[in-house]
Amino acid sequence: MPATERARELALTAAQAAADKKAEDIVILDVADQLVITDAFLLASAPNERQVLSIVDAIEERLVQLPEKAKPVRREGERGGRWVLLDYVDIVVHVQHTEEREFYALDRLWKDCPQIEFVDRDLPASA
Repeated sequence: MPATERARELALTAAQAAADKKAEDIVILDVADQLVITDAFLLASAPNERQVLSIVDAIEERLVQLPEKAKPVRREGERGGRWVLLDYVDIVVHVQHTEEREFYALDRLWKDCPQIEFVDRDLPASA
């Protein structure tokens, strides 16, 4: 069973918030068929700790503005700023320093899961 519409909405909204803060390599994975605890992972990277925390703040602010006011039930890693995890139950957001993203390679671990397409609305339309 693929990710729910709610999970897709949360993931796409969070991805746009991350993109607005210049997150790199934004990927949304539909893990609903593999995990019972969540429907989607959002993976995003940043080259420094300050930007990681800025992206996390932007995601939280954007999701709390949704009609259902989504708030994370769990937050981990904020103190170090190298890998912050936000658990919204329907989605889990991973914002990682570029080095952690390469080392832990979550993209590779979950490569069998389908991706949910995300296109940054601020990118210029290709001809």
